[in-house]
Amino acid sequence: MTEDKSRPPQDRPWESGWAPDTTRAPGTRRLWLAGALALATVTACVTAIAVMDSQAGEPAAESAEPTTLSSSAPGGLISFATPSKNATQTPGKDRERPSPTPTTSASTSPSASPKPRPKAPKPSKSDRTSPAPKPPKSSGTSIRSVNHPDRYWRVRDGYVRLDSIGSGPEQREDATFRRVAGLADSSCYSFITADGGYLRHRSFVLVKNSDDGSALFRQDATFCPRPVYPSGAVMLESVNYPGRFLRHRNFQLRLDPYQHYGDFRADASFRLVGGLN
Repeated sequence: MTEDKSRPPQDRPWESGWAPDTTRAPGTRRLWLAGALALATVTACVTAIAVMDSQAGEPAAESAEPTTLSSSAPGGLISFATPSKNATQTPGKDRERPSPTPTTSASTSPSASPKPRPKAPKPSKSDRTSPAPKPPKSSGTSIRSVNHPDRYWRVRDGYVRLDSIGSGPEQREDATFRRVAGLADSSCYSFITADGGYLRHRSFVLVKNSDDGSALFRQDATFCPRPVYPSGAVMLESVNYPGRFLRHRNFQLRLDPYQHYGDFRADASFRLVGGLN
């Protein structure tokens, strides 16, 4: 029986006379892989260089245009528009052109200028409601109560009262006044007595006084008509005390604040009629 001999170690072939197979170089597969990797790297570099050279002769892509954010973004921020996919497209070519606005010959003329619009007139205080009735044209004006139609304003002992007027000429003269434009407001009224005095409120009581030329006197002697129901009647409001109206109380003419209750409205309503003199 043939004796088996152990294979000598390959790292010491000289000891037993065994030599390794030299027909095949060690690491052949690794060399092939390394060569293929190097070839692929070289090919990729050449391709990249060729692409870069071809792009160098083309126009640059549309640059990003900075645009300001709308009011929804914080102020001061800037966003950039996305560049167009087509690099050869001219910037701004894809934007819509605004349609031409029709113009007239007047607008294109350099010498033409727009005509100024007339300003709307400001309504006066007397235009809040219907216009106040004008007293009839006569030698004077008398003022008659609405809820006491047989009584008129009359100056007596320096005060203005609501009295019944008889047939005597003196009483009729005391109950007749000359209505003029308000001393403090021309859209309102002032009343002049037969002897040249003015009706004015003093301590909120209507009296007769001579004009002293002061601004306070002019205001105290000016009353603005406010039309009320019934038709043709007015309430007389003070210029320097808005909201206070002349009314009779116990037949004495006074300047009282407006009241929404009681007989105030009836006591403060009067008609301007022809003079009794």
